[in-house]
Amino acid sequence: MTFRLRCGLAALICLALGCVSPLLAQQKGQYVPGQFGLNAGAIPDPGITYANLALNYSASTLNGPNGNSINGITGTYAFWVDENIFYYVPDHKFLGGYFMPYIVLPVANGSLTASGPLEIPEFGINGGGFGFADMYVQPLNLGWHLKRADVNVGYGFTAPTGRYSSAPGTTNNIGSGYWGNNVTTNTTFYLTKNKGTSANLSTVWEIHGQKPITNAVSGAPLKKTPGQAFTIEWGVGQVLPLKKDFSRLLQIGLVAYDQWQVSDNSGSTVLGTPASALPFYSVHALGFQTNFILPPKALNFFFKFYDEYRALARPEGRTIVFGGSWTLRIPKPKAAAKP
Repeated sequence: MTFRLRCGLAALICLALGCVSPLLAQQKGQYVPGQFGLNAGAIPDPGITYANLALNYSASTLNGPNGNSINGITGTYAFWVDENIFYYVPDHKFLGGYFMPYIVLPVANGSLTASGPLEIPEFGINGGGFGFADMYVQPLNLGWHLKRADVNVGYGFTAPTGRYSSAPGTTNNIGSGYWGNNVTTNTTFYLTKNKGTSANLSTVWEIHGQKPITNAVSGAPLKKTPGQAFTIEWGVGQVLPLKKDFSRLLQIGLVAYDQWQVSDNSGSTVLGTPASALPFYSVHALGFQTNFILPPKALNFFFKFYDEYRALARPEGRTIVFGGSWTLRIPKPKAAAKP
């Protein structure tokens, strides 16, 4: 039960949010919340770990900056992303902890339909598509096993490897079109001595690079830098042994996420207006998580569901996450001595 349920940065996350006023068109960051949860701070065993995480987001409500749905705007926004995550943890310590870099190779599929009394220009730019999305690499990641907690901190970056075009009318983008930098922290605090009950907290700070866009009227090239974003994900869980020898475990718990834009956008919108005039977005969700864990086989399967109960200047919807992980332990653990 040492693998943390962590995934990287999905890339079809550059949802362009529009409203009946062009000034409300909004560019999202590069991190889709809902990827952390229970066991957030746990560290994979030494060796190579492969994890697969599938995430679905769907929404049919578009909220304005006051949190109320926008009248006259109808449609749906939905995407799938499948993340292939590879960890490597050497069997030695560094600065008292474990070095645990990883890479995320995502494939994404998304679709968006919308209609309203006025054109929503930025919806068309990031409307949907299918293919390899933006790659995420975390080259610096250190984790520590403490007496009552597991903690890890790291730095990662998003590379704009997904297909992106700023041409007006493009509807098959699956990449953000810009580089991103992330600072992450993850903590699992064990509330009981047997580590069966835990409280978990994850944070992601996003710093975004310049994004090329095109003026929807004149066709002139423009630049925009999305504002920084901060995400908190937290959860409280309980492990229940399904067998007396603890070879099969069930973990259940409450999970949630909160995300805010924390700095102004800069540059221009596709209409040429100042991007700094765009409203800040935020979202809050509550849900549950279940894990089925097979410690002897280094296998872990998980399912999560989140319902967003508050959203400002962005869609308000639901997030479903499921997948699993397996660790090839290096060196192999020694067989237990026969009685």
